[in-house]
Order: sequence, then structure tokens, then C-alpha cells
Amino acid sequence: MQDLLFLAHRIPYPPNKGDKIRSYHFLKYLSSSYNVHLGAFIDDPNDWQYIDKLDALCASTHYLELKPLQAKIKSLQGLLTGDALSLPYYKNQTMQDWVDNTLKTHSIKKALIFSSVMAQFINESHDVDMIVDFVDVDSDKWRQYAASKKGISQWIYQRESHHLFNYEQKIAGQARASLFVSEQEADLFKKLAPEVSDRVMPVNNGVDTDYFSPERIFATPYPDDADVIVFTGAMDYWANVDAVKWFAEDVFPHIIKNHPAVKFYIVGSRPSKEVAALASDSVVVTGAVSDVRPYLAYAKLAVATLRIARGIQNKVLEAMAMGKYVIATSAAMEGIPYDETLDVSVGDTIEIMTSKVGVQLEKQSPLIASNRNRDFVKATFSWEQNLNRLLTLLQDD
Repeated sequence: MQDLLFLAHRIPYPPNKGDKIRSYHFLKYLSSSYNVHLGAFIDDPNDWQYIDKLDALCASTHYLELKPLQAKIKSLQGLLTGDALSLPYYKNQTMQDWVDNTLKTHSIKKALIFSSVMAQFINESHDVDMIVDFVDVDSDKWRQYAASKKGISQWIYQRESHHLFNYEQKIAGQARASLFVSEQEADLFKKLAPEVSDRVMPVNNGVDTDYFSPERIFATPYPDDADVIVFTGAMDYWANVDAVKWFAEDVFPHIIKNHPAVKFYIVGSRPSKEVAALASDSVVVTGAVSDVRPYLAYAKLAVATLRIARGIQNKVLEAMAMGKYVIATSAAMEGIPYDETLDVSVGDTIEIMTSKVGVQLEKQSPLIASNRNRDFVKATFSWEQNLNRLLTLLQDD
């Protein structure tokens, strides 16, 4: 088998959050066709316990600890060099030396870069075919963040959006192909960087529908006979924090007036102080859980109330695969081609969200899985179907 360099900004395991789910399935799929040489940063000390899982898939691996606080301080170098702050955040000479040596030792001619910031470790002297998975248009995400901030924070986010886009444009010009998580993300980047549009394409996420299946048997994590609304996701991620704060503080009080027994569960690792502060008799913040599926299986409905979002939301697809009714904002549904035949409702205002949730809570039917939602995910978001495209791109000489 040919050798392939795979660089990731975060260790692709465990597959318990958006980027790790995608990078893990990429790695797992490609390991059956290539001798994969993986270089990745580890920013969570708990993730060191999983390296054996990845070592078993790869011909060689190289992991480096990344301490977020130190990396943030280092990122300030970008203010002096005129670079996006994201670049010095990940810049590392030890990683560069490993990349240089690995490419030379194994005569590697192909590289898959997961997250554009990792492309800084590839230069012209390496003479490799580079495919970059941008996943989302990160520069536009920073633009959205800036719109919600004021003062110095707004200036920093605006600056990051501008400088990171310049970098994204440069890398896309050097790559043989630039991948995005959805057709909408790919189209946005094509519009922003038309000169590289012929090499920009989507590779959708997928869902393991055998794993996320309502036919599996779980013990309920909820109080008996509770009507539960659930939100799942990493709770140190700013967009998720904003989403649950908005729902818990602005929407949920209106819901609970008519449904005093309903509970809102926020299920996800590393809840920020803002999220932890939402906990009350009717709002439960779980922190990390060993398995998110029981929380989906026994919920009355799932909400995805993101007001800032990029790409495809795994939380939505996983809830749909579990047969849950989903109520979401339009931002959360971007990249998912839903229609009125699915058990999905979309609303962006407090009034509409309150109404749609209320309608579902008033239904007295037992927890019956939505086959329409599950069948849709199985037909549209299959990992095998979507990753075949990735393999074709790599093998196309």
C-alpha cells in the first residue's frame, strides 16, 4: 500500500464531538487503503488514554501535547507578524521536524490535512499532493462571532476573520482539492474565493446508524415519566454555550409556564461557567456522560438552538438517527436538506421556538421513534457513501 501523511489539529479520537467524529471516520476509512502516518495535537489530557486505538490503525503516529493557555499566549505572535492568530497557536518545531522526517523517510507523495491550520507544516520542498479538509469556512465563523461582540473582542474577531481568510485562500490555491462539510459551505467558499472554485467540493459527514439506533436497549437516565427536552454537544464550545443560554434564559421560561413538569437537559462535556450557572430544578447540566444515546432515546424531543453555526451539525443528525423529533434554528439546519415530510421544525425567534416546542410537548403519544427522520439520515448521510468520494480524490492521479 502507498503511504499517506494525515495531519490533524486535534487527536481524532474519541469520536465524541463534531471535528473528531469526522477526522476519526476519515482515518479509519483510509487506513484500509493506505499506510497512514498520523501527526496530531492533544489538547485534552484525558485523550492520551486513547492513543492505542489510533496506533492500531496507523503505520506510524506522532502526538504532541498542546496546552490551550500557553497556545493562546503564543498566538499573540500573530499580531506582530500579520498572521491569523490561529497559525502561531499551532506552530510547533517538533511537529515540523516530524513531518519533514516522515515525508523523507517514507517517500510520501500524498497528504490529507484536517483543518487548514495544519497546512503550515507542508511547504513546496516537500513535493506532495495535498488535499485539505477545511471542514467549515472558519474565517466566516469568526466574522459571525465579531457581529455579536463589542470593543476589543470585536476587533480581534474581525481581524482573525480577515487574516484567516487570506490564509485559507492561499492554502486552497496550493491544494489539489479543498473539502468542506456541506454543499453550502463549499458554495460559500467558492463565492469568497472564485479563483479556486474548480478545486472546491463537499464531502458530507455521516452517521453510524447502527450505533445511533432506537432499536438498542438503554436504561433511562431521566426521572420516571419526565418530559425532557435535550441539547447535546461539547459545552465549552462558544456556539453551543450561546445556544443553551438563549434557550434556557429566553425560551424555556415561556415553555415551563404551560408545562411546569418539563425539564431541559444540557448534555455534554466540559460545561463552561456560564453553562454550569444555568442549572436549576428544571434545567440539568450533566457534564460529560459515557454514552449520549440514552439521553436521546428517552427525551421527548431534541433541540438544536444554535444562532451561530457552520457546516453540518452532528447533534441534529444523531438525534434524527435515534428517531427523535428535532426542533432547531435555521443556522443549525444549514447543510441538512430537510422538508415538511420529516419530523423537524425550524424557528429562529423566541415566540416561534416556544410555540413549536409546546406543540410537541402537548402530544400525549408515547416515545415512538420517527422512522422518517431515521430513514432520511440512512439515505443521505452514510459514511461509506460520502467517504468513497474522498478515496477517489486521493487516488485520482
